[in-house]
Amino acid sequence: MMGMPRPCVLIVDDDAALLQALPETLALRMPAIEVDVCDSAGEALERIQQNSYAAIVSDIKMPGMDGLALLTRVKELRPETPTLLITGHGEHDLAVQALRKGAYDFIQKPIDRDYFVAALQRAIQTYRLHQQVREQQETLERYTQSLETQVQERTRELMEANAAKDAFLALASHELKTPLTSLKGMIQLLTRRQQKRAENTLEVELASMERSVQRMEILVNDLLNTSLLDTGMFALHLKLCDLGALCRHILDEYVVGTRVTVTLSVPPEPLIAEVDVDRISQVVLNLLSNAGKYSPRGSPVNMTLERSGDTCSIAVRDQGVGMPAGQIAHIFDRFYRIPGIERQSGSSVGLGLGLYIASKIVDQHGGTIKVQSSPGNGSTFSIILPLAGR
Repeated sequence: MMGMPRPCVLIVDDDAALLQALPETLALRMPAIEVDVCDSAGEALERIQQNSYAAIVSDIKMPGMDGLALLTRVKELRPETPTLLITGHGEHDLAVQALRKGAYDFIQKPIDRDYFVAALQRAIQTYRLHQQVREQQETLERYTQSLETQVQERTRELMEANAAKDAFLALASHELKTPLTSLKGMIQLLTRRQQKRAENTLEVELASMERSVQRMEILVNDLLNTSLLDTGMFALHLKLCDLGALCRHILDEYVVGTRVTVTLSVPPEPLIAEVDVDRISQVVLNLLSNAGKYSPRGSPVNMTLERSGDTCSIAVRDQGVGMPAGQIAHIFDRFYRIPGIERQSGSSVGLGLGLYIASKIVDQHGGTIKVQSSPGNGSTFSIILPLAGR
């Protein structure tokens, strides 16, 4: 009961002496309650409409509207408020009628003050219990509604995830089928040529098979890395590394077998960071590969390493078609591939996982990956990493 507002009761009687005596009794016996009084049922109805009383005490016989009629109106206006009716000596029929109409109790004149106080205390306690039940019901209804909302949200998420899974399976099936079909064709062709002893093209066919295998390797590695990231099993093997030397090594690896011109700018002093060399190399190679694919043939790609306070940035800038803002917001999402933009060179293999994996790798290094791009002005991807010992 603690924390509930101070209860207020209403006493209705046309007897002025009783209207004075009963509040005085309650002030002595029940000082924790407030008491309102009025001398007519009409005035009582106005107050009942404006206030919520913990109990109502009314004389059963009053001029105009009597206590029974008032009881009926109270049940309509405040059905949870207990009403006690005061009856005269020998008015047992009226008392029974009052109880049948829903009166909480009746008090017989001359009033026994002990009985009056005890009956009123029970009535107030009943009212408070009704309030507590109603509040608990409202809390339960809110909780039920919250659960329903959560279930609906979870159902929607599951439906979206299921749709994404279906889309991914369709995409993966298509992407994996292409190199497999190519491998199958090359093997069948080699078999026929071997039977005809036409071996002069064996080197070309083997190179084509190797490219198909490399395409499948990219797809499988992307799927494996995504699975490891989603299950929290993607482990980093950190060590101190000079990022300038690492960028030179990555660039040497990238330019082998490509026709893309890449310019590299690094500061003269070493920039030391604690990184997983293989994973950061994977990220930078992915950015270089994308820059080469979306740049016009012959246009250079710029790669820069710069220091900014306690961090450094590895930026890869291309002169390609660029991207509108609506696409930039999604390029790090799983399975997202930029619609309506054709690659200028290189293979179209991919499941839309490269940048998703890159962002997760950089995030696990305590860094961020940012992009600046606009249609017709190329794109710049920047990896921001903390320097060691900072």
